[in-house]
Amino acid sequence: MAPIIRDRQFTDSSALTDFVINRGNGVKGLSEMGLKALPKPYIQPLEERLCMTKFVPQQSIPIIDMSYWKNPRVASAVCDAAEKWGFFQIVNHDVPIEVLNNVKDATYRFFDLPADQKNKYSKENSASNNVRFGTSFSPEAEKSLEWKDYLSLFFVSEEEASMLWPPVCREQVLDYIRRTEVVIKKLLQMLMEGLNVKEIDEAKRSLLMGSIRTNLNYYPICPDPELTVGVGRHSDVSTLTILLQDEIGGLYVRGNQGDGDNWIHVPPIKGSLVINVGDALQILSNNRYKSVEHRVIANGTKNRISVPIFVNPKPTDIIGPLVEVLKNGEKPIYKQVLYSDYVKHFFRKAHDGKKTVEFAEI
Repeated sequence: MAPIIRDRQFTDSSALTDFVINRGNGVKGLSEMGLKALPKPYIQPLEERLCMTKFVPQQSIPIIDMSYWKNPRVASAVCDAAEKWGFFQIVNHDVPIEVLNNVKDATYRFFDLPADQKNKYSKENSASNNVRFGTSFSPEAEKSLEWKDYLSLFFVSEEEASMLWPPVCREQVLDYIRRTEVVIKKLLQMLMEGLNVKEIDEAKRSLLMGSIRTNLNYYPICPDPELTVGVGRHSDVSTLTILLQDEIGGLYVRGNQGDGDNWIHVPPIKGSLVINVGDALQILSNNRYKSVEHRVIANGTKNRISVPIFVNPKPTDIIGPLVEVLKNGEKPIYKQVLYSDYVKHFFRKAHDGKKTVEFAEI
């Protein structure tokens, strides 16, 4: 743990960058210094802070019980939520609670490592682009930084993971990925049937779930949480995202009602998984299913973690509206785009709401 130096302030941005990024301390290191005020680079513009007057307390995203997943009403609820909300929570999904608890514990173990141990996996030091420890979203492109550290793990094979992933969390993350695969396949089957796609062949499987990336996210206690964000407004570039929250809460989703600037808190439910539609599925469905802006607030009293699994096309896949969606004469809204180009466009800029999807529009 970094020493508590309550009066220290980073007035020099290069010193801040060196401490947080180059030396691998992350914002966790800043938090543990007991800073009285937020360093200036983390102060977000007023329009990017979540004003509580825009919070809609009486609304909630759908909660779907997966106990009887073969019941047509479950599939109908999943497709309806993907169309109207872009977000829903699932309960009784058959991923054991101990698997979820183990991956949460493993997340804390990784971020509790000394800075020099975590820094082995930074952009400059990692043995592979598939394993990346970092902070904020894209520090090189952002005018204001986000109050978050992360470990990103792109899954290629169990063999590569066993060689390259950090030992303190490797097995727990692999188990989490294995156990959620069945759930992912069930959800995608329901969503495809909703688009009149009768069979998920090998080409469709690649488009829908050809690659997997998991993030371990850490949001440490923040000295001025109302001035910054944990994660800024964005939609995911995935097909689907499966998110494991801890009990702290802090995820907000843009509502589908009112003036379009209402935000709904996604309350943690023990044992649940949060599912959201990503841009790739919005494009494949020609806007039938909606990816939705979401954000994470910073917390002034508690550390928070989350573990999303991003289910994506393969980087070499071409994404565009599915043939089955257009066969009744529906006009395509999106062109055919190389998925790796779409992802590169997303990562070369700061979070900016839903603007990434414009890259694929006709």
